[in-house]
Formats: sequence, C-alpha cells, structure tokens
Amino acid sequence: MTHVIVDTCIRDGACVEVCPVECIVAGKPEDQWPWFYIDPDTCIDCGACVPECPVEAIFPEEDVAEEFNAAIAINKAFFAEGPGYKANET
Repeated sequence: MTHVIVDTCIRDGACVEVCPVECIVAGKPEDQWPWFYIDPDTCIDCGACVPECPVEAIFPEEDVAEEFNAAIAINKAFFAEGPGYKANET
C-alpha cells in the first residue's frame, strides 16, 4: 500500500522534509497540480509524513475517506501521466 495526500493539502511541505525515500513531490504547474503527491511505487508506507501535515491531509490509501477517493486516482496520475518527479526540475 501507499499513503495518499488529499485535496485539503495546503502545500506546507513539512511532509517532504521527513520522507525517508523522497517520494513526495510538489505539484507543478500549481494551477494543474495544486497539492503535494506521493509516488505510490516508491512509498514504503512508513507513515512519517502523517503527523507532519498541519491539516491532516495524508492517509494510508485504505483509510482515505470516501469523499476524497478521487485523490487516490489523481495521485497515481501525477506520476503515471503527469509531471511526476520532473516537477522538481522546474
């Protein structure tokens, strides 16, 4: 499994600082990818990012509330179809 950041993310960035595998990326361009995203293929499901989020926007995938289920697919699309790690290059 992986962790997922949902659309209540405020782009604080504290989650990025604690990720041991550096799999959290800020979406760019921000108007298309407005929050941070977790690479589901790299995430080791350690949960270090969860307590760092000031708005509690990070959940284990299986615990994402139904109202935020779309965030699971959006997160995967960021890495499969969107800029993924290339967003860090801009």
